[in-house]
Amino acid sequence: MDYISLQIPVADAEQGEILTAELADYPFESFETEGSLLKAYIPQERLADCKPEVDALLARYGVQGRYIAIETQNWNALWERNFPATDVEGRLRIRAPFHEAAPAGELEVIVMPKMSFGTGHHATTWLMSRAVLDLGVSGRRGLDMGSGTGVLSIVAVKCGAAHMDAVDIDDWADANCRENIAANGVGDRITPMLGDVRRIAGRRYDFILANINRNILLADLPSYAAALEPGGDLVMSGFLDADVPTLVEAAGQQGLSLVGTAERDGWRMLHVRRTK
Repeated sequence: MDYISLQIPVADAEQGEILTAELADYPFESFETEGSLLKAYIPQERLADCKPEVDALLARYGVQGRYIAIETQNWNALWERNFPATDVEGRLRIRAPFHEAAPAGELEVIVMPKMSFGTGHHATTWLMSRAVLDLGVSGRRGLDMGSGTGVLSIVAVKCGAAHMDAVDIDDWADANCRENIAANGVGDRITPMLGDVRRIAGRRYDFILANINRNILLADLPSYAAALEPGGDLVMSGFLDADVPTLVEAAGQQGLSLVGTAERDGWRMLHVRRTK
């Protein structure tokens, strides 16, 4: 699968965050900022369906973007040249096979770098990984919704989770998730599932991890709440500060109570719990 990089010059960090939040409503899979340039990545085959709307969005903000084709096979070399392993507070290392192994006593997850999102460098993946470390997942069954590389599922089972379902709508992500599960030797405890939230109908979980975007989270919250066991935890990310009140209110309408929030580089993580 080939990707398109939409490259947008931004005036400042605030404008970059606003545009990122707006573009997250479309099928962009990851974002990064290099100086004053915001880069948003989308599968080439999905761009045609939303390009006119994206162009109109950029025009409303008075900015112009360039669409640049990126061949998938170039990502391995790109990551090896430019990105180190990711450290989560000295407790977890998310690394590619070409990185040095984690020190003794530090948990590690190996991710084959095919796309940037889900390798730990994005703030939301870092926030969610730290949340898993602190959640207390040992012996519990979990769901990784919008699993991407599968990194959160792998972190969870390495923290003792009994089993994880890893659901993603993208066939490329599903294939990469399976590759990473095998590389980490956890195939007996993670089930990759290609599809959307309908795949979890009738299933029950002790905790759910959902690192997607605001609109999908809002649409899927009823399904998450229905799938949670009493006392179950839902941890979400993929949104910005301004989205927190809306998500907290929507979660409350589903009988989910706020446990806590966290922030990194302007991105937020939200932890809620089913109390009944």
